[in-house]
Amino acid sequence: MAIDITETDGLRLLRLGGTPWCQGAMRLDAPDQLELEYAVRMFGWLLFHDPGRLAGKHLVTLGLGAGSLTRFAHRVLGMQSTAVEIDAQVIDACRTHFQLPPDGHGLHVVHADAREFIAQARHQRSIDVLLVDAYDATVDKPVLDTEAFHADCRGRLREGGTVAINLVGDALDLRGSVARIRTGLRPTTVWQFPPTAAGNVVVIAHCGDMPADDLLAARAATIEQRWGLPAPAWLAMARRTPGPVQPTR
Repeated sequence: MAIDITETDGLRLLRLGGTPWCQGAMRLDAPDQLELEYAVRMFGWLLFHDPGRLAGKHLVTLGLGAGSLTRFAHRVLGMQSTAVEIDAQVIDACRTHFQLPPDGHGLHVVHADAREFIAQARHQRSIDVLLVDAYDATVDKPVLDTEAFHADCRGRLREGGTVAINLVGDALDLRGSVARIRTGLRPTTVWQFPPTAAGNVVVIAHCGDMPADDLLAARAATIEQRWGLPAPAWLAMARRTPGPVQPTR
């Protein structure tokens, strides 16, 4: 697959297969900063976790892109970070052009099919936060968008885990995708952000206890102060719906 790396106004961009879709971006003088609007919203999961207790948690990203999600989790948040990427050329590009550190010190990049990576250890609960951002070069629709996949993700989450999913594409069935997330993951709550200017819809599915509103507000203030992320705006813009009702036994 052809990889196109360009630079404009201090911003380095990654595109695949000669398509106009931007798969990732890095500011040359601030490489750990989140540049794309959807990437910022993918960290909305922070509202559901104690900002002071991230160091011992494990975040997994499915789909590497330009490595921005993984770099931010590893270098800024200090989390144990794993990225899964099917294309070895993308991994090489991230190492050589997008300042992705080598493996070690809590960072691990896996060259594998993300669907198989999740399914092969579906009952190994080792993930606290899962970021799903996997697309092919056409960016036609998400490549990981089935109830079975989301159910496997649920099996990999530790207690209180959270999943953030980037939904975009010319053939995206947004309502159907959200329904499959809800049925497969069986989350406590689902937060859906409005589309970004580029058309990305970020969905946060939390599978633990729901924080009270005052705690969410306090965490939003901390997130904004500590990392410069617009967390108070997330609280205002998210459409919040409860997860599916679990059958009684």
